[in-house]
Amino acid sequence: MTDTRSAAWDTYSQSKPQRRQTNAKGETTWFNWTQYADHGPGHEVLALKSGDTVLDLGCGSGGNLAHLATLGTKAVGVDLSPAQLAKARERWPDADGTELHQGDAVAYLAETFTLFDAVFSVFGAAWFTDPALLLPLVRTSLKPGGVFALSQRPPVEGCYGCQASYIPRGAEKDPAVVKRWDYEPEVWCSLLEAHGFAESTATVLPAPSHDRRTMGTLLVRAVRGDDPRA
Repeated sequence: MTDTRSAAWDTYSQSKPQRRQTNAKGETTWFNWTQYADHGPGHEVLALKSGDTVLDLGCGSGGNLAHLATLGTKAVGVDLSPAQLAKARERWPDADGTELHQGDAVAYLAETFTLFDAVFSVFGAAWFTDPALLLPLVRTSLKPGGVFALSQRPPVEGCYGCQASYIPRGAEKDPAVVKRWDYEPEVWCSLLEAHGFAESTATVLPAPSHDRRTMGTLLVRAVRGDDPRA
């Protein structure tokens, strides 16, 4: 199963160009939660300070990780796709403080002994993993008061829970199929609270007014609470 998913994300990586050399502000590294360039909040969502340790679930080609490393954090990323991680190493060879792992996010969380100050996922593994499996592992991998945040597309009305995503593999091949989990904002808050998180918020950020696309971005955030449930 993991091999099939890894191949699917390798295929996906072929359609995604490397991150630009600079953003609209002229910055060489930056953090982006949305599918739109130079839009939305940045790393401040994670409330990190220099010396903190942060984990990216589904880090892809590593742009967000590289930025967090420039802030003085130890930035750890895990991704199923060897092709995506190769792009990360090619694009950010001098990003001191980054650590990349190839594999499944759930398996990594189950095996790591590191406690993180923040765990996040930008259109990444948190979207493609059953929250019932993921959230307990994220919580136990966070320090008390640590932040968990994720972003993904909002759900299609009436299409909630486990859904299918199709990744094209060429004209003569069937698309690769991966599962994703879509919930309304209030359901995300309920799920987080049920798994021992506090201060949960879930907001749909609107698309930028100048873009022809209109779909917003769902941004979910919570902190590890005192509830002993894992």
